[in-house]
Amino acid sequence: MFDVTRYARAADSIVEAGSFLYQRGWSPATSSNYSARIDGEHIAITVSGRHKGQLGAGDVMVVDLAGRPVQSNCRSSAETRLHTILYEVFPEVGAVLHTHSVKATVLSRLLTPGQPLELEGYELQKAFAGVETHESVLTIPVFDNTQDIDALAQETGDWFRGHPDQPGYLIRGHGLYTWGNTMADCLRHVEAFEFLFECELETMRMRP
Repeated sequence: MFDVTRYARAADSIVEAGSFLYQRGWSPATSSNYSARIDGEHIAITVSGRHKGQLGAGDVMVVDLAGRPVQSNCRSSAETRLHTILYEVFPEVGAVLHTHSVKATVLSRLLTPGQPLELEGYELQKAFAGVETHESVLTIPVFDNTQDIDALAQETGDWFRGHPDQPGYLIRGHGLYTWGNTMADCLRHVEAFEFLFECELETMRMRP
């Protein structure tokens, strides 16, 4: 069982996030998926196939940390396990957002396979928790896209157990995953990532 009041708060934060991300063009149509922690065993997560700019309370369901529906016949995203693994690895995390912006998608395709995106020298790196100087290096791994979500969840979980201070990752040709202790933190991370992705793409464009 889960606390319905906590579920309601989590669902409201997801609905509000969906409206914001859709308006910014970072979650077009039914793409993307969002979640928020209810307690140590349950998360609220978007129902599969719902338009992210038109979410309502009925578009958010509850799953346990194995990704199994709780008190619902709805189906969550096929990528649910990519959310739950992050809640397992980071007990302090309260929200996870997966977005499908043009910049994240294009940039992930331009990087050499096996090469992470390394961000350094940007003042906005300090938008991420624990980053106190632009002189630090923010490493964003890029994982290959696959339909084997369990394998990808294992791969991402293993990477972040070894790199707990990095706040997000890209899936090649797919999009961004990022997280935070609160939904507000998570949204701040999405905004910061999008700015940094645009800077990187513009830098690539300007190089001879």
